[in-house]
Amino acid sequence: MIKQVTLMLALKRYFVFTICFYLVIPAYARDAQRFFPREELITIGTFYYPEHWSESQWDRDFKNMAEMGFEYVHMAEFAWAFMEPSEGQFDFAWLDRAMELAGKHGLKVMLCTPTAATPVWMGIKYPEIYLVDANYRRMEHGTRQMSSLSSPVYQRLSYGIIAEMAKRYGNNPNVWGWQLDNEPEAKADYSPAAQESFRLWLKNRYQTIDALNQAWGTAFWSIVYSDFDQIHIPNTVTVGWWGNNPHALLDFKRFSADTQADFLDQQAKILREYISDRQFITTNYAGVHNQADPRRTENLDFPAFTSYPNSGTPNLGEQGFRQGDPDILMQDNDYYRPIAGVTCVLEIQPGQVLWGSVNPLLQPGVVRMWLWHNFAGGCRLASSYRYRQILYGVEQYFSGMKLTDGVTSSQGGKEYEQFIKEIRELRKRYRPDTEMPGELAARRTAILWSHDNLWDNQRQSQSQQWDLWSHVLKYHRILKSMGASVDYISEDDDFTAYPFLIVPAYQAVDEALVQKWKDYANQGGHLLITCRTGCKTRAGHFWEGPWAQPVTSLIGAEIIGYDMLLPNGRCQVTMEEKTYPWNNWADLLEPHEGTQVLATYSNQFYAGTAAVVTRRQGDGSVTYVGVDTDDAQLERRILQKIFQQKNIRTENYPMGVYVYWRDGFWIAVNYSSNNFMLKIPDSATILFGQRNLAPADVTVWTQ
Repeated sequence: MIKQVTLMLALKRYFVFTICFYLVIPAYARDAQRFFPREELITIGTFYYPEHWSESQWDRDFKNMAEMGFEYVHMAEFAWAFMEPSEGQFDFAWLDRAMELAGKHGLKVMLCTPTAATPVWMGIKYPEIYLVDANYRRMEHGTRQMSSLSSPVYQRLSYGIIAEMAKRYGNNPNVWGWQLDNEPEAKADYSPAAQESFRLWLKNRYQTIDALNQAWGTAFWSIVYSDFDQIHIPNTVTVGWWGNNPHALLDFKRFSADTQADFLDQQAKILREYISDRQFITTNYAGVHNQADPRRTENLDFPAFTSYPNSGTPNLGEQGFRQGDPDILMQDNDYYRPIAGVTCVLEIQPGQVLWGSVNPLLQPGVVRMWLWHNFAGGCRLASSYRYRQILYGVEQYFSGMKLTDGVTSSQGGKEYEQFIKEIRELRKRYRPDTEMPGELAARRTAILWSHDNLWDNQRQSQSQQWDLWSHVLKYHRILKSMGASVDYISEDDDFTAYPFLIVPAYQAVDEALVQKWKDYANQGGHLLITCRTGCKTRAGHFWEGPWAQPVTSLIGAEIIGYDMLLPNGRCQVTMEEKTYPWNNWADLLEPHEGTQVLATYSNQFYAGTAAVVTRRQGDGSVTYVGVDTDDAQLERRILQKIFQQKNIRTENYPMGVYVYWRDGFWIAVNYSSNNFMLKIPDSATILFGQRNLAPADVTVWTQ
């Protein structure tokens, strides 16, 4: 069943928000919490592939997992060829034995639907199951995620193996939950099945061909359609990047994401026909930059993610390349957690990877730091890919908990053991009546996010320097350095649950959304809107009127033009007698009467024109930041000013140092190459680490 975009997130419109440690969660997510008793804090496990190893070693491996402290094991992810060696012939005996051994050693099991990697017989018998790339080349057997999610044959066979697994294990007391597929992607597919599905999706969305022609602006270049059957998926390879209709491309992105989400939802529906209600259903999205949109799925209990922070890229200081990107886990947790109030990291590297430009040894302590970072960010479950380092195949250089002999712990494995022991100690100290400190609640901030807005930005960025993710991440970093908790939320969520809301470069709007922003401010919320917001309709058209017409009365200014510079260009903007450089983007503002100008452009031919404005709106405020800088110092000062005006104290943590509060515990991690002296009260109890936080280290305390 193809979803209508207009029905996206329909089940999520009536959530009631409550505070859960520093989280604001929707009502249905309280049900997701039931899978994770709060007093357990976080559950730790690992990935294991029994089909990769001699059965004579299975019992030893499960025993060693339990002795290391692992609480669950993740299996069957890519095992379709072993469970259905020929069409309709199923063999679960080997998996039964593996699960019995896991249970023998007290390990819960997370089972996976195996749909990411198809058995060879399927492609031979049904070659139409493969997706087709933009050059109209059909994919082939030999890797993963090469199937067309639109193919009725692939769907039938996928749902068949899932039903068989669900019937067999849906009431197995040792099965804790299910992961669907693997790192689901909204891949572009140009196969005949996808072409037909796209036309059906368009019919469902627009109802009439006239409505589609209007939405796509087909009068331009005479690309008018008289029937849905005339439409082919827009292809930037065959037509060219310049020649493709941006509105058609946006709909193809929507279609691809809906198709992927529907595939997951159908899997979940099949499982729920058979499985116990004590078994959860999730999937492991491949980080925030994945084109798959987790908010489009309706039937998961909660989303989870995979995260690989280190691939040898330069980061903070001399040792940064050994510690990983300091923003990845920060963003992953704050992005996925608010969707259902629960999230988990299902894959985090225990050592070196194989796909980086270089793949260095990690600095000792880094894996433990990542685990603590995920705990601090709200994860209720953490596991690592993988338990044993494989001896062959594409990922043979990918580190494991155990080295190639299968018994010796790697450095990452030892750090997992240390983390597990520390969590067990933390569980003893957990107190259910702890409340989030008031100063943290006062800083709570939401960032409004939409994949549709992302895709629209990516298609017509107008400058090689513009990147929406970088723009959003800039504000996210600043907020975390100030000690604010951050949630990524959608248009359907309750804005009023947050004292502060940031709307970053939100191009496509309608009157209802702008009214919701106005209502939020009227009720006392403090709204910060950034450049490029409001210039398009939902269909991606410009408004027939002043630029960004729907938002001008809200921000208290007209947007009279926009500018961008060459990569080496440096323009200045002045605020409080201090100048800041910019060269990415500049909205030129003409303030209305009663609107306060916070910053102006100080050179170029429009010197003196407003760059940042603010105004009161009801009991709250609206600030519009029309300029985007590289060093983020202007944006930092604006956020500081907003917090200060509300008498809210903020922190000033350096880049790479993150401090969190969760369930009564304070946690600090350090991705920088320098020590940082934490301001911990003398009355506090330091449980792990010390005040002088070293690189790749962790400090945990209560106060």
